[in-house]
Amino acid sequence: MFSSVDYAFMSYALRLAEKGLYSTTPNPRVGCVLTLDDRIIGSGWHEKAGQSHAEINALASTSEAACGATAYITLEPCSHYGRTPPCVNALIDAGITKVIIAMEDPNPMVSGRGCVLLEQAGITVQTGLLQAQAQALNIGFMMRMMHKKPWIRLKTAASLDGKTALNNGISQWITGEAARQDGHRWRARSCAIMTGIGTVKSDNPQLSVRHAETARQPKKIIVDSHLNIPLNAKLLQSGGEVLIFTAHDESVEKKEALSRMGAQVIVMPNEKGAVDLKKMMTVLAAMEINEVLVEAGRELNGALIEAGLVDEMIFYLAPHLLGDDARGMIKLPELTSLEQKKELKIQDVRMIGQDIRVIAKFPQSC
Repeated sequence: MFSSVDYAFMSYALRLAEKGLYSTTPNPRVGCVLTLDDRIIGSGWHEKAGQSHAEINALASTSEAACGATAYITLEPCSHYGRTPPCVNALIDAGITKVIIAMEDPNPMVSGRGCVLLEQAGITVQTGLLQAQAQALNIGFMMRMMHKKPWIRLKTAASLDGKTALNNGISQWITGEAARQDGHRWRARSCAIMTGIGTVKSDNPQLSVRHAETARQPKKIIVDSHLNIPLNAKLLQSGGEVLIFTAHDESVEKKEALSRMGAQVIVMPNEKGAVDLKKMMTVLAAMEINEVLVEAGRELNGALIEAGLVDEMIFYLAPHLLGDDARGMIKLPELTSLEQKKELKIQDVRMIGQDIRVIAKFPQSC
């Protein structure tokens, strides 16, 4: 169905789409290549929400007429008016005669309609070329559109015996500099970084992106059932949007103080008096948050996993042993049978500096 030339041009379109890895949120990452007689005449990618889409940038980049050209696009062209006009119209008006698409748009406002409109205009449409790669690039956008929740990626750093901190709470630094820089790249591609009140109190993190080429700082999400966050916490001082989910809002004065500091307090209790994590995901999706990176302690890690909300895990394993008294990665209920174990599917294992990075997904998210 697809030729080696088709694969080459779509691969290039995917590399272009990756240039928007840190900047397009809440929009998907998209690349477009225009060819005529098997030579590239234009290319572009979507750089930022509210700015031109990949197809428009590709059309603008060509110095010759695109009439009769083929467009290789990593995502189905939009067919509705959003922050920008529909790209389908631009492709039709330019005289494009063939469009090859990696994946259909999961957005219900598009979802195949773009392909139909192109075909109705007499344009040949083919879909599914390097689809898996395109989907992986936009895994959070797909999750939000299809399941009304962000893609939840839980990151943890531990010793080889699975310990994240000494018993006294000291954890800086278990992993090396290369692993920490890699972690900042995962932060940079995320729409938000989540942690719990325990980590805020023990580590006082900034939850900001450093060591990565991005001017955008992700939102900061704090799960704090009793609204115990200190007003002098670094994450409140380091800029960026802060969302605090709590189960108790008796302290009006505390809420007002946090509001003056720019933090948004969202009260969302469950029947046990803790934050309702599943409802929180629905709220985050409504805020157009595609990907969340969780950097928390064993309590919140375990609660999210037990609720079935974690899609992917990133483990950084350092060549150390910290012993029985050190703190573990995840708190889960006691298992009485191996049939109760939590299964994951390993996706990638590689060395990052002196440490090992393991990426694994839960089966329901594969």
